[in-house]
Amino acid sequence: MSTQLHVPDPVVPLDASIETLANIQSEGKIRLVGLSNVMVEHIERARKIIPIVSVQNRYSFADREWDNVVDYCERNGVAFIPWFPLGAGRVAGRLLERIAKARQVKPIQIALAWLLKRSSIMLPIPGTSSITHLAENIQAASLQLSEDEYLELTGIAELAS
Repeated sequence: MSTQLHVPDPVVPLDASIETLANIQSEGKIRLVGLSNVMVEHIERARKIIPIVSVQNRYSFADREWDNVVDYCERNGVAFIPWFPLGAGRVAGRLLERIAKARQVKPIQIALAWLLKRSSIMLPIPGTSSITHLAENIQAASLQLSEDEYLELTGIAELAS
């Protein structure tokens, strides 16, 4: 069993929360520890106490506030789990639709393909409401974006900010 510390508590020092998880792990009640909604500083502090296997922050091709966290995770072999991985916005949504239409796929497949090309440690977990959507999400893993498509999608975050 693993656990994810979902938001550092502003009242409880981060080190105390991580030490508690380390104690629970040493008792054999959990096996792996991840963090959510954290900055690089939090990850570094936590890793001094216990191995961190994953980080889960809000992230998509159009919302890249946490690029530095993805980069840190990639350098350190920590899985990155983006939440709200399909978030876009109007301008970004139009770009997704244009690329998807040209490739005859769904816009969400393009968004997932961008995440997977962004980093080898990326583990998107998109929600789905049907078997059809699940199949589309799985197909996105084999969709290879061209370098031009990838760069165009990467640049959308700058337009959105």
